[in-house]
Amino acid sequence: MTSEIIKELTLQLSTITEGMAALIIAIAVAEAMFRTLLVILQSFSPADPSSSHEAKEDVRLRLGRWLALALEFLLAADILRTAVAPSWSEIGQLAAIATIRTALNFFLQLEIDRADQRKAAAPDHRPG
Repeated sequence: MTSEIIKELTLQLSTITEGMAALIIAIAVAEAMFRTLLVILQSFSPADPSSSHEAKEDVRLRLGRWLALALEFLLAADILRTAVAPSWSEIGQLAAIATIRTALNFFLQLEIDRADQRKAAAPDHRPG
């Protein structure tokens, strides 16, 4: 009886965690769309062309950070779901999913870190 309640609670928590990931992705996409529209509108004004590139990169990296967070939530949901009914097939599927999501997250974080390094190394061109 108690183990069934724990299993049900774990499955519910998994569903809630997946829902949080979906909410994070929805917020990320909405923010990215809004920021992209701003970049498009700003591209019509006479400005430094490199600022447009930096703005696009900023949109992309912010979206990437949100997606990395969502991937962590999705992985947590998969772990919770597999914890209650660990068949060898489900464990194998979890291993494959975890590997793919971890690799995606690793390369996404690598790109974010490289962009941060480029920003830090770039001279500041703002007027003083």
